[in-house]
Amino acid sequence: MGSLKNQILISMPHMNDPFFSKSVVYICEHEKNGAMGMIVNKKLDTPELSKIIDKLFKVDKYFNTFKNNTFFGGPVLLEKGIILHHSDYSSSKSISISKSISITSDEDVLRDLKRDGGVPFKLMLGHAGWSSGQLEREIENGDWLIQNTTSDFIFNLPSKQMWDHAAKSIGLDINSNLGTPGRA
Repeated sequence: MGSLKNQILISMPHMNDPFFSKSVVYICEHEKNGAMGMIVNKKLDTPELSKIIDKLFKVDKYFNTFKNNTFFGGPVLLEKGIILHHSDYSSSKSISISKSISITSDEDVLRDLKRDGGVPFKLMLGHAGWSSGQLEREIENGDWLIQNTTSDFIFNLPSKQMWDHAAKSIGLDINSNLGTPGRA
């Protein structure tokens, strides 16, 4: 299997893991040592969110304005914020994933993005990680569908529509029994 970098994983209906059920994961890195991605469709709308952001970034009330742009990126390093942003914004501290999507963990980039207002971004709390061969085994097991993606899908499609939209875009009725292990 080639690299899955800059593609999405769509969880299959049989995945009942509390983190990954009905998840769309954007893959940022995939190599022989493992993979790293971020769940892009699980928005955090909890009342405690502003406290979490203040604690993680140790900044002023200005950052409370990120409530609508903050997502659960995955169960690894929840205390670490990662900014997934369109590559229209360029910084020496950003890492390019594709021509149109970059990531950074630099707080100043978050300030710039918020101030400029024209570049789409998501503040991700945590990320998903797989050890060497683990993701490949999960794909072989039928846990994930792989799909190409665009920055428009990542940043502009409402998060509650992403899972269904991604599956339907490859012609799969994700609510059917297709792809459920153990069924004929």
